[in-house]
Amino acid sequence: MTYKLAAIPLIALLATTAIVPAQEMDKMWGTSVVKLRAENAKRGQLFADGNYAMFIHWGLYSQLANKVNGKTYYGIGEWIMNKNMANIPVAEYKSLAKTFNPVKFDAMKIAQVAKDAGMKYIIITSKHHDGFAMYHSKANAFNIVDATPFKRDPMKDLATACRKLGLGFGFYYSHNQDWTFPGGGNGPKTDEQGNPATFDDYFEKKCLPQIKEITSQYGPIELVWFDTPGRMPKKYVEELISVVRKNQPNALISGRAGHGLGDYRTLGDMEIPRQNVAGLWESVDTTNDSWAYAWYDEYWKTPKEILRRLISCVGRGGTYMLNIGPRGDGSVPERATRSLRHAGEWIRRYPQVVYAADASPWKHALPWGDVTVKDNKLFLSVFEWPTSGKLYLPGLRSKIISAQLLGDKQTTAITHQQSNGWTIFQLPPVAPEKLASVIEVSLDGHPNVDPTLGIDPSIKTDVLAELAQVKGAKLAQKHWMEKFGEWKCVHRVHHWTPGSKATWEVDVIIPGDYNVSLTYSGEGRLVWGVDIKGGEHIQNQQNSSHNYQTFPIGWLNFPKPGRYHVSVSCLKGNTEAASLKAIQFTPIP
Repeated sequence: MTYKLAAIPLIALLATTAIVPAQEMDKMWGTSVVKLRAENAKRGQLFADGNYAMFIHWGLYSQLANKVNGKTYYGIGEWIMNKNMANIPVAEYKSLAKTFNPVKFDAMKIAQVAKDAGMKYIIITSKHHDGFAMYHSKANAFNIVDATPFKRDPMKDLATACRKLGLGFGFYYSHNQDWTFPGGGNGPKTDEQGNPATFDDYFEKKCLPQIKEITSQYGPIELVWFDTPGRMPKKYVEELISVVRKNQPNALISGRAGHGLGDYRTLGDMEIPRQNVAGLWESVDTTNDSWAYAWYDEYWKTPKEILRRLISCVGRGGTYMLNIGPRGDGSVPERATRSLRHAGEWIRRYPQVVYAADASPWKHALPWGDVTVKDNKLFLSVFEWPTSGKLYLPGLRSKIISAQLLGDKQTTAITHQQSNGWTIFQLPPVAPEKLASVIEVSLDGHPNVDPTLGIDPSIKTDVLAELAQVKGAKLAQKHWMEKFGEWKCVHRVHHWTPGSKATWEVDVIIPGDYNVSLTYSGEGRLVWGVDIKGGEHIQNQQNSSHNYQTFPIGWLNFPKPGRYHVSVSCLKGNTEAASLKAIQFTPIP
């Protein structure tokens, strides 16, 4: 599981797997939902309406847990045999199957965790890049039944458990890469007899037969999640898709099948979009930093962070699939299940916020939280409770019929007023929920919103660079790895030139001074300038770092309520290397 990885050397990946521009992807996937429903009312219902799923990365690599011969390798565990990690020879890796005996695997326990978490289906690795099948494959003996002392097919157990609990079920399958089968992507170039092996050998002898197996032996499945197509020719992908369509007509096919042939778009690994994305899409994320189990990785997402990321995905119009990595013995780390269940308790109280909910008409998050929509109702998920007792909502043009603060035991009507195009809700001093409180706003019709960038007068407002109009510099997406396979993503303004600017139109309801900070990376000391068009200019010199950090610039004054154009410029220093991620406005008490 690694974003955009192809069947080519890692050093060449970024050059050969170009990221498709967002506007082109929107054209490609923009009508997916309509087409999907027209073709088959059942296909994709859990995906489009459930909005939340469990991903599971579990395999032979899980028993290594990122430690080989006493040495720990930091990064995603499912790549442990790759030359960029432990570089384990094929024969040595395959011999691990002799000791793989996950006796603590309990399909019902795992399915129950997904159910308790509020997830609607489970997708699990049937075969990852290492070529080891986690089910009983008659096409190839390198599988959990024939090659290990476990001698059971855990996928049958999990499929049965999902059906009992009313969950959907589906498979991940690495269709291009296979590091242990001759001819597979990034795999051996010769067979055991030393004869040259081709991709056709792998495809005909292993890949195609295994796709037939996983789509015919486990009952109805929700989805087939292909991964890393690389340079796999289109004809092979078409043949695999025809098998899925024949055997599982109601199953979705992931966009990573390749060549635009999937049913929906999958964003980059661990990527949570900051703006609404058109069409049918998903974000895939994991509960810590590794997909497969890594012994050292105890950096778990909190229940609040899980909800933030889930609601952000739903609010941007998509589906969130969150991964767990069971240990080699089949058990699931307790801290992961604890966070999932805690977040799931919140979802059970407020299911309308997540399930069958539509994207936010603001098209981005707001300083205090996010918005999802169902019919003529807005659901405001408030993660940062305003101590002022006032919650500010910019740009709502629709008439409000009622507003109420939802609770576990009772709902409370709340009052509101309009001022300068903003809606101001009067709130109690203490939030009713520890994770996120929910305000239900009923409107007189479908939401009519001006998706303005409002400067909140009581909470710090973080305005992203990707929402700016840029002149003389470049606005582009950047992906990088913190550890091997741990992907980060940011839209940033870079390659600053003399006179270049990043400009936002912002709406101010309470005039006065606001402290301005910038989040950026760079080299050495940089001088930044911030301007209000027709108004005040401030500038300051601050140091920089290779990673994104936030530095104060100074106070900026908005003299009256209304719309302003605020611009940022990089004035001195290594301006080409300077990379701006966001600008922050903090009200001065």
